[in-house]
Amino acid sequence: MLRILACPLDKGPLHLLAPEAPLVPQEALYNPRLRRRYPVIDGIPQLLPSSGEQVPEDEHEQLLKRMSGS
Repeated sequence: MLRILACPLDKGPLHLLAPEAPLVPQEALYNPRLRRRYPVIDGIPQLLPSSGEQVPEDEHEQLLKRMSGS
């Protein structure tokens, strides 16, 4: 299912982030190109442009490390 979901802004692929406090308090989809995170509420991705939130630089770096498995 993740392969067919795309960022509503740049139409590129998203990465699933499992909950991991405090970095990711709930399941989310992340676009590292735009540094935007979209929440997943009750299993439903909230992919409206207004639903996304900008991620600060330090958190972006942590998320990149986490996605690469480092």
